[in-house]
Amino acid sequence: MQVYHIVYEEAYRSADIHFWTECNLKCRACYTRFETLDFGLYDDPIARIADKAPETPPQHFLSCSEVVAKLEGLPLERAIFIGTEPALDPEMPNLAMALHREFGCYNIMLTNGAHLADLTDIDEVIFSIKAISPGCHQAYTGRDNARILDNFTQLARRKIKMQAETVLIPGIIEANEVERVAMFVAGVDPAITLRIDAYFPVPGCPWRAASREEVEEAAELARRHVQKVSVLTLDMKRSGDKPVRLV
Repeated sequence: MQVYHIVYEEAYRSADIHFWTECNLKCRACYTRFETLDFGLYDDPIARIADKAPETPPQHFLSCSEVVAKLEGLPLERAIFIGTEPALDPEMPNLAMALHREFGCYNIMLTNGAHLADLTDIDEVIFSIKAISPGCHQAYTGRDNARILDNFTQLARRKIKMQAETVLIPGIIEANEVERVAMFVAGVDPAITLRIDAYFPVPGCPWRAASREEVEEAAELARRHVQKVSVLTLDMKRSGDKPVRLV
């Protein structure tokens, strides 16, 4: 299994379980090349990676039983599967099943949607849609998005609980592209929540940070189409204590 890092947030009784796989997208602003640990461990993670050189990929990984052992004895209500792309780890479904069995927790997986894994023991999917316009998606990820959008539609038809997520990147994924994401989501199911994240500068990329005002403007456009929109801006403060690193 490709789990290399776990943090626990006591305030939320939540574990963030980080996977390291060879991602099937090549997003130009992927921060995991520069920071392999959970951002919650740092007071200012965005400043931390501003001038950082690429990190060496993780070399040590845990088995399913080792992950369960690390969480043993902790009150666990949520497990969040994140990282480069959890859906690409063939052992991910076994871990989700083990966590359901041992803790009865609510399992959430973040995915780019390019590959549909066995979601039997996943309770909710946060599906990242980079862009709708084929040229924009190709320029940012190096890949066509037709299958990704089809997979989103398939999951919705299967009544899997989902949220959609996208990132506002001034200069490439602008507010009008975010609105296209909202229009696509609404065409599938307008009740699916859309979250809009503010881009922060990643070394080697030409784009500036997205301001709160720009994110709010994109959110207003999105609200014309979907019923619920949330935002994550760069000036938002952490709630609760820092997570504890278990691995």
